Amino acid sequence: MSRTTQIFCVSTLYGAATLAAALDSGCFAEPGPGRRVLLVFNNSATPETTPAVDEMPGFGALRDHFGEVLSYNEAIRPFHPGAWQPRGDDLPLFERYLRQLWRLGDDRVELVVESLQVNPALGLAQIFTDAPLHVYADGLMSYGPTRSKLDPLVGTRVRRLLHLDLVAGLKPMLLTEFGVPAEVVPTEAFLKVMGDLTGAAGDLPAVPDGAALLLGQYLSALNILTPAEEEELHLRMLRGAVGRGHRSVVFKPHPTAPAGYSLALRAEAERLGVDLVVVDTPVLAEVLYAKARPALVVGCFSTALFTASVFHDLPVARIGTGMLLDRLAPFQNSNRVPVALAHALLPDLESPGQDASGLPAELLPGLVTAMGFAMQPQVHPSLRPAAEEFLARHFGPRTQPYFKRRRLTALGLPGGLPQRLAFLPRNSTARRVAHRGRVILKAVRR
Repeated sequence: MSRTTQIFCVSTLYGAATLAAALDSGCFAEPGPGRRVLLVFNNSATPETTPAVDEMPGFGALRDHFGEVLSYNEAIRPFHPGAWQPRGDDLPLFERYLRQLWRLGDDRVELVVESLQVNPALGLAQIFTDAPLHVYADGLMSYGPTRSKLDPLVGTRVRRLLHLDLVAGLKPMLLTEFGVPAEVVPTEAFLKVMGDLTGAAGDLPAVPDGAALLLGQYLSALNILTPAEEEELHLRMLRGAVGRGHRSVVFKPHPTAPAGYSLALRAEAERLGVDLVVVDTPVLAEVLYAKARPALVVGCFSTALFTASVFHDLPVARIGTGMLLDRLAPFQNSNRVPVALAHALLPDLESPGQDASGLPAELLPGLVTAMGFAMQPQVHPSLRPAAEEFLARHFGPRTQPYFKRRRLTALGLPGGLPQRLAFLPRNSTARRVAHRGRVILKAVRR
């Protein structure tokens, strides 16, 4: 009988900590005489100038959870792991190449991946055609639908979805179209791993206790905001924290964000007369929570806002989520559900008198289900009745920001066109007439 090699794929330190907690909790059986390999993806825009996971402060505390560490970037050099996709005809060739490079021989391979619907995880799953797959959630996206229709040859091999319990009472929607069960990684195990990681993080900039901590996300790199808009969002974070009475502020930029963001904040802090510390070391926000307990954590829709609130009982505030709900395009953008969760559950920095968006907690599961169907109706057609029922009963001022009328109209859902015209999106004759009209209009304009 061949031995088993478990390959754990990570691109972030947070993901590596989640996997370490899962291993400590017994979520993975020992591979017997086999191996446990940590395969590092460096997905940054310029991997040559950005430290990989195994080069970040604190990684030494996670190293012993795995037998050895390998680099996917080195294996496929000079290609970028997020852009390279093996051709179908070349899959057997690349499997033989990786088995030889990583000394896998005839081992039975198990893959543990994040973001299965995109490369590099998707490409690796296609190369190892017969490997059972385990998916772990690196953040809030697990509560939304799979961002695209996944090949059944890949999706049916997924055994489970591992995730942290970031939103109590809400079940992940990711990969449910394949009946994949969700399994919670125990919070206690995650906090223990984070404590070990904090102790191994080494020297960090002096962070004052009781400061407001601002979290940058580098949204312009995702084409969600322009660089100027993101810089202004950081300035609003600073002004909002100062408006709440904080005189010491810590800014943790995204590791790949440009230095100009910090420069603009320093100038604004000097103008406002507050102390600003910029933590430019690539360290997790959770490490900062343990090193110096902040009085307030501010961000847009970062997962770290939820770990601060749920795991560390820290006050949090969000900013900019209303604008993002309106601006995210297309409607299927996989960041939509994380933004919606932050908007619905976290207090607004600039409206301190309001606890959150005014959405009752009991409506959250129905809201996410309706959003999930509206985002991916072809992936989750069975959710239409639940989406129709929720929107028919609850579409109004409190829920309207989470949807686009054009999208609801296109899908024939309540909240779109007036009820007397609601038949149009499903009427094939009406669609043909409308399409012909658009063709004629374009011809006239030429």
